[in-house]
Amino acid sequence: MRLLSWNVNGIRAAERKGFLDWFRKAKADVVCLQETKAEPEQLSEGLRNVAGYEVGWNWAEKKGYSGVATYSRAAHRAMERGLGIDRYDREGRVMVTRFPEFTLYNVYFPNGKASPERLKYKLDFYDDFLKLLNARRKKGDNRVVICGDVNTAHKDVDLARPKENRSTSGFLPEECAWLDRLVEAGFVDTFRRFESATGHYTWWDMMTRARERNVGWRIDYFFISQELAPALKQAFILPEVQGFDHCPVGIDLED
Repeated sequence: MRLLSWNVNGIRAAERKGFLDWFRKAKADVVCLQETKAEPEQLSEGLRNVAGYEVGWNWAEKKGYSGVATYSRAAHRAMERGLGIDRYDREGRVMVTRFPEFTLYNVYFPNGKASPERLKYKLDFYDDFLKLLNARRKKGDNRVVICGDVNTAHKDVDLARPKENRSTSGFLPEECAWLDRLVEAGFVDTFRRFESATGHYTWWDMMTRARERNVGWRIDYFFISQELAPALKQAFILPEVQGFDHCPVGIDLED
């Protein structure tokens, strides 16, 4: 089973840049999108109905903000909007899809750069999300996939200029420490199972043309629970997908 994740920074803008052509060529079993910035009724028929796929949408109360979508042609039991925590669900940040083999969390994690208040919101989201995961795992929901834009680079190897950004949200010690806790809780950074080197990024600042120089950040991830790790065949980044500030990431799991 191939799963892809991509922050498209506006699904309607992405459609104009050829998103649906990319989607059809990708032939993934599951495609998770973040920062869709739209409600379903604002979208074209082509986006709402892709042959062979069921799609679940979650969107923010605020127009043109946040939002996630999960397309699946793999058999699943249910798609659920949100975490059941109102202060986060109002921003449309999560779709949960329950497959027979695992539970998939498609998450657009908050960005903490705008203000101290938004940084606190981001850290609260991190903590509450991990508490929820741990509680559900204790109840037996322990085969889990988490994907999306986490909005934090975990270690020095995950961004081009770590020293210059240690005081920037997205690489603050307290943000990185949460990713440490996620790993300690039994979740595997799938890409780092296969690649230890620097230079592999998923986001570049478009304003400074950073992508041309590969001055980037790896802030988009697939994490899987340790119980699912034996099924992991491959994890990858697709930097050749151009025209956006993020690129897709993906994993292959044994069927």
